[in-house]
Amino acid sequence: MIERVVKQSVPFEPNSKVVIFGGGFTGQHIAEIARQLGATVLCSRRDIKSKGADFEYDSYTSRLPPKEVLNGVTHIISCIPPLSSGEDPVLKNLKDEITKLPLKWVGYLSTTGVYGDCKGDWISENDIAKPTQSRSIRRLSCEKEWQDSGLPLQILRLPGIYGPGRSTLDSYKKTSLKAIDKPGQVFSRIHIDDIAGAILHLINTYSQDISPSIINIADNYPASNIEVLEFAAKLLGTKLPPIESFEIASKKMSPMALSFWQENRKVSNARLCKEMGYSLIHPDYKSGLKDCYSSIKKTDKNLVN
Repeated sequence: MIERVVKQSVPFEPNSKVVIFGGGFTGQHIAEIARQLGATVLCSRRDIKSKGADFEYDSYTSRLPPKEVLNGVTHIISCIPPLSSGEDPVLKNLKDEITKLPLKWVGYLSTTGVYGDCKGDWISENDIAKPTQSRSIRRLSCEKEWQDSGLPLQILRLPGIYGPGRSTLDSYKKTSLKAIDKPGQVFSRIHIDDIAGAILHLINTYSQDISPSIINIADNYPASNIEVLEFAAKLLGTKLPPIESFEIASKKMSPMALSFWQENRKVSNARLCKEMGYSLIHPDYKSGLKDCYSSIKKTDKNLVN
């Protein structure tokens, strides 16, 4: 629902230029909306031939962007995950150039994984980050690098990201799909429309000197795996996949998949929505999946009954 994001967002000031490091699923969505709001937007990809690549940047092979990419930049958004060393891939190679720019705003997309396991309790930005997973420890290290840079920065902590083409609805294409039952386990989520919408809202509020350093971007309703699968099945007019206990399913999970199920937390968006006034486009997974379903109906006739 890009049109709604654009409609509720404040246009960029004239001559605004946004550079997005990491123009993948989330980065491209932000870029498309920012362009409609009047900004010049350039996205990096590791390969210039990749979809949506405006310039090439690969921290592992030292393919640095041309100098003209950073000329006149007013806003930077970094979506690139940490290096295996825990260093930030943007600051490692471009910190000197970036810190010399007259930037109005910088956003670093991090993860709510930095809070660690909260035993299903609600967590907010006031809670101390206690990551246990190695990837989340690296994320927290990168957060600190950005915070120490002196830039006009906001850290944006995101839970599970979904949207058209990458949602539970698409999971139904897999014949091996199972509904995993782990009592009390919930996951927080955020639709890409609300990632983009929240970022544009924060850019505007930052210009008004409303600038908390860390913001969670999540919807209102953390939900279980089975709840979401049930609603997806209803939309698709199909049956819920076989239910399997976590005890059994965990024995066949990859280490990465298992790590997601080892942490349980509910992410509060009170700072973003109540204190800073952002209005969610998709306040829960039902609204978000309906949007994804609308996209599927337009492109995949075989999936929809």
